[in-house]
Amino acid sequence: MKRIPLGYPVAACLNVGMTIRVVIAEDEAIIRLDLRETLEEEGYEVVGETGRGDQAVELVRSLRPDLAILDIKMPHMDGLDAARIITAERICGVLMLTAFSQREVVEEARDAGALAFLVKPYQKSDLIPAIEVAIGRFRELQQLSGEVDALGEQLEARKVIDRAKGMLIDQFGLKESDAFTFIQRTAMSERSRMRDVADRILAGTLHP
Repeated sequence: MKRIPLGYPVAACLNVGMTIRVVIAEDEAIIRLDLRETLEEEGYEVVGETGRGDQAVELVRSLRPDLAILDIKMPHMDGLDAARIITAERICGVLMLTAFSQREVVEEARDAGALAFLVKPYQKSDLIPAIEVAIGRFRELQQLSGEVDALGEQLEARKVIDRAKGMLIDQFGLKESDAFTFIQRTAMSERSRMRDVADRILAGTLHP
C-alpha cells in the first residue's frame, strides 16, 4: 500500500507524481462537493467521501488514505469519535473541520487525535497548509511509534514535542519541519528519545 515516505516533504509529493489520497467526511453535501473540487484542483486524490462518521471510519479502514478530513458534527457518529478510532488504529492523519472555534472545541478535537484544525468557512489558502500540517504530524507520530508503544503515551509525547517545536520556531526562527528535524536528528545522534530531547529544549538546556 502506497505511503508518503517518512521525511519526504508533503508539498513536493505532487510535483513528482505522488498523489496524496484523501477521505472526506462532511454531512453537508454542498460543502463536501466544494471540498472535493478544491482538493482535486490542487492535485489531491479524493478516494472516498461520506456524510456519516461511522461510514468515514469504514472508508478509512478499507481505503487506507494519507489523510481523513472529518467534520465534527455528523449523524450516527460524530467526527470526534471517528477521529479517536482512526487515531487509535494509526491509519492516517486527521484534519478536523468545524463551524466552531471555541478553545474547548479545539482542545477536544486535539485530544481526539486531530493533527490539524480548520474553522468553516475556510479559504483555500488555509486548507492546503492545514493538510500539510496534518500529514506531516502523522509522519512524526509514525516516528514516535518506534519509541513509545502505548497510544496515550504517544499523544502525550507529541504534545511535548509540539511545545518544543514551538519554542524553536519562536526563539530561533526555524520552520516547523526544520524544528522537528532538529529534534529527530539530535535524538538519533545521541541514541535518545525525541521526547527526552524535547524536554531539554523546553528546559532551555538544548538549542540549535
